[in-house]
Amino acid sequence: MEDASLESLAACEFILSIVPPAVAIETAQRMVPVLERASVRPLYIDCNAINPDTVRKIARTLEPTGTPFVDGAIIGQPSSPKFYVSGPHARHAQPLADAGLDVRVLDGPVGAASALKMSYAGITKGLTALGSAMSLAAMRNGAGDALFAELAQSQPALAAWLAGNVPRMPPKAYRWVAEMEEIAQFIGEEFAEHRIYEGAAGLYARLAEDKEATDALERFFNAAR
Repeated sequence: MEDASLESLAACEFILSIVPPAVAIETAQRMVPVLERASVRPLYIDCNAINPDTVRKIARTLEPTGTPFVDGAIIGQPSSPKFYVSGPHARHAQPLADAGLDVRVLDGPVGAASALKMSYAGITKGLTALGSAMSLAAMRNGAGDALFAELAQSQPALAAWLAGNVPRMPPKAYRWVAEMEEIAQFIGEEFAEHRIYEGAAGLYARLAEDKEATDALERFFNAAR
């Protein structure tokens, strides 16, 4: 990877915005004056873990520049990510597939790809939060080993999934805070379940700073594997 100026980015055929969710709008705002001056507009694909309302704000931010916008979502491991795209310009992302990326066009408007990401991450990262929270609570009360033994016996697939995912979470916890907040907004305040993800955001914020807790989780799940 090479550092590049905003002007050199605007000269590219494609811009894929992949930043922490909390600065996705700011990133688009920084590109606006540069894109306004560009002789040819690139295809701007927002690939961030943000809710559909946020992605539509970004689309409106870029609209005055005349830059074609695509809603994007990345799902999968860094070694083999899938790029879901939606919106009127989504089909223009096809050259990225020809170049080797796994691009999947959704038949939906701007917001559809982000809705998929919010739903998928709400399940996977929400489950990581739930497993972390209850394992820490069990350990604090002397029932950690018994909890995992019971999970391994009665829910072996879940036990294996937690053992494979929770230890990898701590270095990413700080980035997941804003993502959980975006998921809460995606669900909507009128639905009580949005508070599940506000709680998950609080948990990840704590784990980003609480090394004692994350060390305990890593020891617990690594020993259980």
